[in-house]
Amino acid sequence: MRFANARALLALFPVLGLIGAATSPLAVVEYPIPRAGAFPHDPAVGKDGIVWYTDQQNSFIGRLDPSTGKITDYATPTPRSGPHGIVIAPDGGVWYTAQRVAKLGRLDPGTGKIEEFSLPAAARDPHTPLARKDEIWFTVQQSNLYGAFEPRTHKTRVWTVPTSRALPYGMVNAPDGSIWVALFGTNKLGRINAANGALSEITLPQGGARPRRLVVDESGVVWYSDFARGYLGSYNPANGAFKEWQSPGGSGSAPYGIAIAPDGRIFYDEAGTGNIIAFDRKTSKTESIKIPTGGSIVRNVSVDSTRKRIWLALSGVGRIGKIELR
Repeated sequence: MRFANARALLALFPVLGLIGAATSPLAVVEYPIPRAGAFPHDPAVGKDGIVWYTDQQNSFIGRLDPSTGKITDYATPTPRSGPHGIVIAPDGGVWYTAQRVAKLGRLDPGTGKIEEFSLPAAARDPHTPLARKDEIWFTVQQSNLYGAFEPRTHKTRVWTVPTSRALPYGMVNAPDGSIWVALFGTNKLGRINAANGALSEITLPQGGARPRRLVVDESGVVWYSDFARGYLGSYNPANGAFKEWQSPGGSGSAPYGIAIAPDGRIFYDEAGTGNIIAFDRKTSKTESIKIPTGGSIVRNVSVDSTRKRIWLALSGVGRIGKIELR
């Protein structure tokens, strides 16, 4: 996409600067994981409020009961599988990507039993899983693929991203039935037709943008964390409009995990500052929530809408984090 001049670029892609963020009354409560060397990568919360997470370093799936603080973990059947992403399917099954061994796994929350399923050889590093109807979709970052697995038949379909080295990363459902994916290796978003797997690429106006995680709001607007440039961005498929706001931590803030809270605000991590930013979509005002333990990176976020809680996997410090909304 080319622009005749800077004025034309700004007209299409306004930059609404975030100079600073007010300190938030909200706080991150931490739950230390007892297993030595734990590296929680992603969290997922069920309808019952139980929090599940991947311990990538030790190859365990963890279970946190917030009512008691008790943590139980389950070893993956394949040793050193490197569980990465995690999601809960409509039937309550807990699915994860075994990144180091090209497998998907399903944990039965009632029994703790885990079953693993091999993916095609090309899908060697499954990344982010997504539950959609009766299938589990997933990205395959380094292999530049995305795919869908049908648990009933064990059939897997995979597709290649048109742009080479696009590094497909975060993946989310949209209200219209499509699937959106962040193409972290380039300045693009991808929109997948779930019926046939076809992917359309949307190029962000800023060449240096690198969207890593994304969410889609109730009106279909896509919100993404621009990890490379330190921005929160949005794209409206209805009119093609882009907007972006510089993150309070500036160019080195490295926005990462992102979610939409029950109150409508966007919550995302600044991996470069150790803060969670709460962004009000109506006013563009922000609040900054400091993660108590330094050195934490929040790679993904899960929302418990029923109990108005946000759950964080605090990678690097072996903890799970919770934000209670007011």
